[in-house]
Amino acid sequence: MKLEIQMNDDVASGQYINMAVVNHNESEFVIDCIYIQPQAAKARVHSRLITSPHHAKRLLLALQTNVDRYEKKYGAIDLIGTDSQSDNQSKH
Repeated sequence: MKLEIQMNDDVASGQYINMAVVNHNESEFVIDCIYIQPQAAKARVHSRLITSPHHAKRLLLALQTNVDRYEKKYGAIDLIGTDSQSDNQSKH
């Protein structure tokens, strides 16, 4: 079956984030998508994604596949020397 995915204009324009905080329990993963403004002491959660462990793993694999493709085309993504506030963070 082919799935037709629809989206409204607000969602289609997207939200820029430069940090993600990931938490989980036995039954779900929660991903808070955050934007930190330069020189700001506060950050704002733009959206919260809640998903099952199975879908979280599928998302991980899809991201890894796409990062691999990106690096083959544009070169390695260097994480060394990046600002620790803008790195993705993970909490358990």
